[in-house]
Amino acid sequence: MASGQSFPVERSSVDIRGPDLEGVRSKWEGILQDFQERLKEVSSEGSVASCSRHQDRGQLLPRDRIALLLDFDSPFLELGPFAGHKLPSSNNCANIIAGIGIVGWVHSNGSWLQNPGVSIAKTNRSIVLQWYTMSTDVPHPNTRWRCVERIHRYARTFAYTVQKVNRIMEIGMENDLPLISLVQSAGVFLPQQFRVFHKGGQLFRDLALRSQQGKPSCAIVFGSSTAGGAYHPALSDYTIFVQKQAQVFLAGPPLVKMATGETVVAEELGGADIHATTTGLADQIAVDEFDAIQKAREWVATLRTPDPQSLLAYRTIPALPPRYPIEDLLSLVDPDIRKPFDMREALLRIVDDSRLLQFKPKYGPSMITARAHILGFPVGIVANQRPIIHVQEALKAAQFIRTCNQELTPIVFLHNVTGFMVGPKAEHAGIIKAGAQLVSAVSCSQVPHISIIMGSSYGAGNYAMAGRSYRPRFLFSWPTGRCSVMGPDQLAGVMENIQRAKARTSPDGPASEAAVKEGKARTQELRDQAIKDAECYATSAILVDDGVIDPRDTRDVLGMCLEIVKLPTVEDTQSHRLLARI
Repeated sequence: MASGQSFPVERSSVDIRGPDLEGVRSKWEGILQDFQERLKEVSSEGSVASCSRHQDRGQLLPRDRIALLLDFDSPFLELGPFAGHKLPSSNNCANIIAGIGIVGWVHSNGSWLQNPGVSIAKTNRSIVLQWYTMSTDVPHPNTRWRCVERIHRYARTFAYTVQKVNRIMEIGMENDLPLISLVQSAGVFLPQQFRVFHKGGQLFRDLALRSQQGKPSCAIVFGSSTAGGAYHPALSDYTIFVQKQAQVFLAGPPLVKMATGETVVAEELGGADIHATTTGLADQIAVDEFDAIQKAREWVATLRTPDPQSLLAYRTIPALPPRYPIEDLLSLVDPDIRKPFDMREALLRIVDDSRLLQFKPKYGPSMITARAHILGFPVGIVANQRPIIHVQEALKAAQFIRTCNQELTPIVFLHNVTGFMVGPKAEHAGIIKAGAQLVSAVSCSQVPHISIIMGSSYGAGNYAMAGRSYRPRFLFSWPTGRCSVMGPDQLAGVMENIQRAKARTSPDGPASEAAVKEGKARTQELRDQAIKDAECYATSAILVDDGVIDPRDTRDVLGMCLEIVKLPTVEDTQSHRLLARI
């Protein structure tokens, strides 16, 4: 990709202080307040009493452990904070905290070098995510690592805990991130054993595969780790046990008593000293939790330097701020997703120096395809200028995606789409073939995809914009994001038409007034449920996305993700070595 400074500067054409846009901004106040309240709720680690009991036992709270593990002032991009949110039989964060952050750094020639692990966090400005400490006079821009941390909270594994853990492991595997697990687990929540057991074993398979593939993992055992939880440290590359706290065994004293009749004390059965002196499961013994975290940071310092050729998503130019404040997004984008907004104006508040090199700007204008830089990283951008995808838009986007694969450039998808155009004119123009070509291009693309659901993301439009089914490396939603098979109004309209058609053809004649009233009530109930199911917190609760973000954090979050992603090699993209236009 050409240098970003050679891209043209795009000028804003809106009066951001106009009365219409000021009215839009005021609509965001309640939405963002609700977002902050929900975020505070899911970040809670329990009641004051339960937290006090935990600390009285000499144990740190989970978020305090993470804060000590990360470098001072390290950013932390938490993943899946709304997992399990307001769902029955699930705790905050689905009982596990996960994110990417910096662990271990060296400042060399004005660059921050850090080391990664499996947590998922990232920094906005200074290359974050790290584990491994490197010191070099002329650091390669790709010699930054990341890190993924996992912490079991409240000691139980629920159904959505498993789903979230598997997603975190997927992110770590795809992007070659070392993994740090902060373990304290009582195993499966037995009332949900049917939903937990079958997919819960994937964690252990992933840990074994990580080790085979040279992707290091470290487990710090802070407390009891029973049954399946015992295999977590056993399958990790490096283990640290906290003395007089860590207890690892397949079956605790009560089950041993029932199975064999033996009476045994937990510490003698599987305490830290036993695993350090007898079984060899513990590689290091820590005197307390502070010491354990320090030993994990020391382990990070032993990790090898990654192959610079394996991390191709590096900064090609210095990061320059946009020429327009990102706060403007709250004036440009109406929270009412039924009202369109100018995506180009939004992009000018996100990309470096407000520079865009648009691809086919006059062909298929309802879809923006452009090259840009975000925090110095080169990206391709596919964004919905209007919510309906026509034939030209589909063909343009498919060609652009193939071109990005030829250039090994990550692609950012910005969603505000209701679907593909329908009707006789669109059908005869070949919308099915064009749409299939776009979906095929997204499916076969080998470069990283990062998706942001800004407004609506409905039906096949979601597929064409790299929705969850198409495995983007990261997917985040704005508080206004909506994702489902179709919009609630369209769904209600379809159901009404079906009911009318059924009534017209009924052998019993026209429906009674009561039946009509009942049908309308069912339609309204369905519409209300569709609205509830499509809203961002509902989809985030079931891990359709990796989190809900404040629109003003969009640029920083994208920058973090771009620093994390690992690009394919040229050989990996051979499937796209066709003429890009085809």
